[in-house]
Amino acid sequence: MVFDTAGAGVALLLGRVLFGAILAFTGLNHFLNVDQMVPYAEFKGIPLPEIAVPFTGGMLLFGGLAVALGVYPVLGAGALALFLLVATPTMHDFWAVAEEDQQDELTSFLKNVGLLGGALVFLTLGSADWPYAVGVGLF
Repeated sequence: MVFDTAGAGVALLLGRVLFGAILAFTGLNHFLNVDQMVPYAEFKGIPLPEIAVPFTGGMLLFGGLAVALGVYPVLGAGALALFLLVATPTMHDFWAVAEEDQQDELTSFLKNVGLLGGALVFLTLGSADWPYAVGVGLF
């Protein structure tokens, strides 16, 4: 795919940076707030939460930066897609929470589904040459 229409390269750059930076910040948050996130992950039934929280934080941080910078975008988008595929139904199980919490969990669930869609788009585009990217990758 070639990004040769007017503004396409800039639009892709802006989309990559917005998408990647938000997810990288979320990953950084896993490390900065590990004391709050580990008990919540444990409450949600995540096995080995003291390992899972930093590991998934690393997935988000790496994946977000990879997409934003265009460095190993297939690996980065794949890490984000895998994280979102597993975390979305596990952490935002709106069908299994008290009625007063269902709306918040549904909103987070749907947000993550949208982010998963974005990660899959970037995964699909990962083998193309991205304008304004570092350009290091597997392909």
